[in-house]
Amino acid sequence: MKYPICIHREMAEKTMMDALTELRCHFTWDLLRVDNIDLPDLENRIQDEIEFLDTKFNSAIYNTLAYVKYVIGQSEEALESLRKAEELILQHHGDKAEIKSFVTWGNYAWIHYHMGELPKVQFYLDKVETSCKRLLSPFRYKVELPEIDCEKGWALLKFGKEYYEEAKVCFQKALESKPDDPEFNTGFAISVFRLDLQEEYDRNISLKPLRKAVRLNPEDAYLKVLLALKLQSFHQDEEGEKYLKDALISKTSQPYILRYAAKFYCRKGYPDEAIDLLQAALERTPTSNVLHDQMGFCYEAKVNQIKKATNYKPRGRDRQDLERAIQLAIFHFKKSIEIRPTFELSYLKLGDMYAEAGDYDKAKESYLEVLNLKEIQDKTRQEVYFHLGRFNEFHKRSEADALAHYLEALKIGKGKSLMGKRLPNAVEKLAKKRLHRNKSDVESLSLLGFIHKMKGETEKALELYEAALELGSFPSASWNTSLP
Repeated sequence: MKYPICIHREMAEKTMMDALTELRCHFTWDLLRVDNIDLPDLENRIQDEIEFLDTKFNSAIYNTLAYVKYVIGQSEEALESLRKAEELILQHHGDKAEIKSFVTWGNYAWIHYHMGELPKVQFYLDKVETSCKRLLSPFRYKVELPEIDCEKGWALLKFGKEYYEEAKVCFQKALESKPDDPEFNTGFAISVFRLDLQEEYDRNISLKPLRKAVRLNPEDAYLKVLLALKLQSFHQDEEGEKYLKDALISKTSQPYILRYAAKFYCRKGYPDEAIDLLQAALERTPTSNVLHDQMGFCYEAKVNQIKKATNYKPRGRDRQDLERAIQLAIFHFKKSIEIRPTFELSYLKLGDMYAEAGDYDKAKESYLEVLNLKEIQDKTRQEVYFHLGRFNEFHKRSEADALAHYLEALKIGKGKSLMGKRLPNAVEKLAKKRLHRNKSDVESLSLLGFIHKMKGETEKALELYEAALELGSFPSASWNTSLP
């Protein structure tokens, strides 16, 4: 029986799709599972990395760029990125070009498939199959190689913080085969450094990996500046500054080095030095929302520095410097949002600076704007209500409204803080302030008991609950539903 040509084509495409889904490449790594990925911003960050980050591990970034180009509808540009990846593989990895090419071949096959160019798809599938046989893989179109685990790790790192844990696992898997590979150690160190920055993680995990990565990559200035920041977090500023100065002297990866050096000096209490470094970085990458956000953060640090130095009563030149710093912070946070409208932190910091400027309507508008963004996480929503609480407590002087927003934040976490100690500490301070004025404030007593319960201080919590019960019943606030 003869089948129509269209049926033969359908059968061929189904067999081809089975082969494509077996490939290990960007198209099978579920990189778009988070809905709020800002693809234009991601593309800009990749382009900046290609232009300014000096690294010998850059063939992988062209594969990621190719995938992003395809997703935003630029298939021909995607193929050009893959050709560039091939060039770099041959240039830097000639002895193991075949191994380093698996991901590139897989991406070629997928893009040509979506372009309807089936003979070209088959060409790349054949290349993968031939190499799988040569490497004695039990699979027809897939092979387990640490180099592929490593490339998957690099791709995951580019797609945001939701992917960092998975990236770490990829680099760990690669290191099981080659524990002293410079690239695998670099990827692992960077992934755990980024995880360190998230409050729910142990902030001690990246120091040792960074030291090892720097030892294996002694010319990598980017790694040195990350190590400097990590040493600073352990109060080892002197050693950290040695690595930092070494990185600055190298003249490589300058926008990245300048950015992290600025963070180092701003933390150290030198915002002016940090601002100078960031200005130099912005001259090279003016469309970096991260640099503008960091510049705003440094001006915010300068605002706080001036306020403390003048006992919160700046006059004359100090007042002028304060107002100028506030306006410059506002400018840079707005610029960050303009470049990347989904960057939640800049909205919150912008609201804080509008509050400092006395523009309360714009402050509230900026905070609430975050809630209008798509797919924001519970932690981010909790941050919004925390900032609204601080705004009402310290600027509008409304403890009732502040408490209402703090409680709204606690409800989001189902009686837990997703923000570390900041939210519980803020609620505790406000409750104690109210109790200082009125020792019989039942709501504050029970709320303080709730905070001690959150901290695991059960005995203290029960003591406060009992004191509240002696004065009257618990208030009917919804957060009380989780009290014992």
